[in-house]
Amino acid sequence: MADQTFDAHRMTRDQASRLAAATVVGLDAIKPVVQFQASLLRLWADNAELYARNYEKGLETFSSELEQHWQHQRAA
Repeated sequence: MADQTFDAHRMTRDQASRLAAATVVGLDAIKPVVQFQASLLRLWADNAELYARNYEKGLETFSSELEQHWQHQRAA
């Protein structure tokens, strides 16, 4: 009876060790993919910020030109 309990504990421990090893291998395998996806996400965010800044600059330029145009129209 004690041998069966010992064998069950050993089998459970061996299975847990194999599962842990497989998890480590799997995580190591997907690590470059996750890093690549994070890099793409950072690149996308940087581009979105750049687009927003350029949009704001264009809007400010358009607004100031429109304001100058109206001032010129009023003066004439």
